[in-house]
Formats: sequence, C-alpha cells, structure tokens
Amino acid sequence: MTQTTRTTLLAAVPAALLVSLLPPLTASAVPGPAAPAPSLSWGPCAGAEADGSAPRQQCATLRVPMDHADPRGPEISLALSRIPAENPQARRGALFLVPGGPGGSSLGDPSGKGRKLPQEVRDRYDLIGFAPRGIAPSTSVGCGLEHGDLAPSKLRPWPAPDGSVDENMATARRTADACARNGGELIRHLSTAANVRDLDRVRAALGERRISVWGVSYGTYVGAVYAQKFPHQTDRVVLDSNDDPDPTRVARGWLAAYEQGVEDVFPHFAAWASAPGNPDRVAETASEVRPAFLRLAARLDREPIPWPGANPEELNGNVLRQTMLDSLYQPGRYPTLAKLMLAARHGTVPPAPAAPPEPAVQNVTAVSAGTICNDVAWPTSPAVYEKGVAESRAKHPLTAGMPRNALLCAAWPHPPREAPVRITDRGPSNVLLVQNERDVATPLGGALKLREALGRRAVMVTVDSTGHGAYLAHGNECGDRTVSRFLATGERPGRDLYCR
Repeated sequence: MTQTTRTTLLAAVPAALLVSLLPPLTASAVPGPAAPAPSLSWGPCAGAEADGSAPRQQCATLRVPMDHADPRGPEISLALSRIPAENPQARRGALFLVPGGPGGSSLGDPSGKGRKLPQEVRDRYDLIGFAPRGIAPSTSVGCGLEHGDLAPSKLRPWPAPDGSVDENMATARRTADACARNGGELIRHLSTAANVRDLDRVRAALGERRISVWGVSYGTYVGAVYAQKFPHQTDRVVLDSNDDPDPTRVARGWLAAYEQGVEDVFPHFAAWASAPGNPDRVAETASEVRPAFLRLAARLDREPIPWPGANPEELNGNVLRQTMLDSLYQPGRYPTLAKLMLAARHGTVPPAPAAPPEPAVQNVTAVSAGTICNDVAWPTSPAVYEKGVAESRAKHPLTAGMPRNALLCAAWPHPPREAPVRITDRGPSNVLLVQNERDVATPLGGALKLREALGRRAVMVTVDSTGHGAYLAHGNECGDRTVSRFLATGERPGRDLYCR
C-alpha cells in the first residue's frame, strides 16, 4: 500500500519509562530476558514499500516475539526501511520516524518525509521507517468485518439522530466478536507497550546505543512511552501533534478530544467557507456557516439522500458530520465539505468518494481496534455512554455526542495485559514538543497535558497554524527552524516558544 493510501485510511479510522516506574504488571505481561539482538540484512525494497521510494531507500525484516513476555515463543515479522545518513563523517545516529494511527506505517517516510528534512538533518541521521506489528507487510492481522461496518461514519461512533447509543452498542458487540473470531492470537498482542518494545528490538538490531525519534500524532504517545520506559536509549526526541497521555483513558481520551478539536478548527473553516470569491462559498458571513451546517445535518437526519456507490449508500446527517471531521484535518480538505454541503442543499450528491482497497481498510481497522482496546479497559455499561453522549450533544452540537460514545472497546473480550504507562518528568531533558494551535485530532489542550506531564524534560513550540501535523507541514518558518536546529545540533529554546 502506498503512503498516500495509508494516510487516507488513517483519516477514516479512529482515532492512537524507567522499568521501576511502570505500574504493576501481571505475571504474563512481564517481559522475559531478551534474546541476543539479530543483525539486519538490508536490500532493495520490493512491492508496495518501493512505491515512490528514493533510490537510496533500503528494506529489511526483523523477527520479534509476538508476546514480549515469552521472548522464546512464537515470532512475528516487522518490515523496516532506511535511508543512510548522507554524510557519514557527520553521522550522529538513527532517527526513527514513528507513524500515527494506531494503524499507520512509516515504511515510505524515509523517502517521503525524508525529502522535506533539511540537509543538515539528512547528513546526520539514518532515517528509519517501519510497519508496526499487525500492519502489512509486517505480519498482518484483520477482523473480517462486514462491509457496512467499514464505513467511515461507522468506524467512529456517531449516535442515532435522537442521541440513542443502542445501535452503537450493537455495532461494538458485533465488531468486537468479529475481531476475537478472526484476529487470531496476534490481535491480543497489539498495544502501545508492545510497539515500544518492538522499537527497542529494532534499536538493538541496528546496533545503536541510543535513537532519536520524530513521532507524529499517535506516534507522540509511542515516543513518550518509549522515552519513559527506555530513557537512556533516547537521544533527541521530537513529538509532533501531541496526544494527551492520561493513563486512565488513553485512546478514550483521544476520542473525547474531538469535541475541542472541532471547536478550535471550525471557525477557520467558516472563515474560508464564507470568503468572497471562493467558488465553494457556503454562506455570506463566517457566523452563518455553523448554523447552516447544523440545519443541514438535522435535515439529512430526517431525509437522507441516496448516494449510489458510497458506503453507506446514502448521505445522512452522520455521513455529513464524518465528512466534516475528515475535512477539518487539513485546510486543503475544506472544499470536500463545502461541495458536499452545497450539493446536499439542492438534494443532490457529488460522485461517491473513492474507497481505499477493502483489505487495507480491514488491516488498518484491526490494528487500530486491537491497540486502543488492549491499551486500557473501556466501560461496558451503556449507561456510561448514554450519559456522556447526552452531555456532549448539549455542549458540542457539531460533534453530536460522538466523542463520548462507545467504540468496539466497550465489548472487547480481552482485558489489558498490563496497565498503561504514566508519563513523568523523570529522565533526560531531551524532548521537544511541536504543536499547531488549531488541530482537530490532537488539540492544543491535550498537548499541554503532555507538556505538563514531561515537566523539565521538555520544551514546547506552539505554532500559529491550522491542521494535523506541525513540523515541515504548514510552512511556519519559525517552528520548522526550531525543530530542525534541535535535530541537527541538540539546541532547544530556553523556554516554551510561540511561533506566529
């Protein structure tokens, strides 16, 4: 699968230590003695991971334990990629490109994101990409979900128009049962903790004493947990578009963050969607865009429009709301929402959006589900979600209660194998956070929680930009220069910085 395809998939799939600081582990979850680090055999990339890759990109495969508590038991494969440092005399080490998700892959990133890195960074680091456990072409997993359950508006738990969560709970039970039935043993061993231990196996196989990290979105949580669990194996850590690390909620908190994320970004969309000269203008003034959207969503709740070729094959209120959520990830996607609003006002629909290959959607969905459900236990009582949805709908009508609703984790049959990690300020002061001020998926409020948890270990750069992904993504010269300088030289700002 190409990197572009996987990025499209991630927009549709939900939203993710000192050993002495880990919460108590069950006996089955305590890692056993590590086997000696294997060597890697690098060679030309083949298949999908070669699509669009630079000629210098190489690929390799690493075997790791499926269960790190049983290091001599069954193994799985991790697919790796790299572009070696361009100036061997200036080489500092390896920069791990940690993808978002859960369900993302960075196999293509040494060639893709790597091309955007300034020369002084490319000179100093081997750029390391990988497909996390469960994601093809690593040993992959799937749930075998029904086609209808792969609809973007089903993968996030939009309540019924009247706020009922009954259908969401039924969907949770049906999809969780499918994952338990079809996911095999591997789906029980998908988690952030397992991803972090995999990364340290990759570090050892590379022969690196320490690694640098550029983690994005869910990758910021993976990077923070790695820096907590293996603090003295870290060199320079960049966390970009940051998740709230609250160990009591983990991904449940990330889902809830969409409430604030939409409130932060929608005014930016409204200003664009009301600008004179915009061919997709939906209102005369920015203040009119929000009520226009809410009226249209309510009308589509009552009177859906047939939409042949789409999944589902109708444009209803929740499909419009999901399109809104997807479109707010980047300003470049705003026209998708505006065009849909304009068509729906006239009782029509645009051509059905192109769907990614279903096997790829199945794969990403399974990894996302397994990771977020295995990381922390979710409430199982419908009453918890009914109460949360009602409160959310009242305060945040744009998201209609979805962020407080039940994903399939509400019916997940496997308890977490270990408690989530609590991020603390204990460890080297070598972390730089970079964060857009307006980000629908990882809002500024969550980033500030991670900044607070890391304390003296971190400095934070807040960028006056809109969209998901900050470094080298939105043309903010101040933010990009600050991160590049840190990666190239280790120099950080003396205190938190705001970049206009």
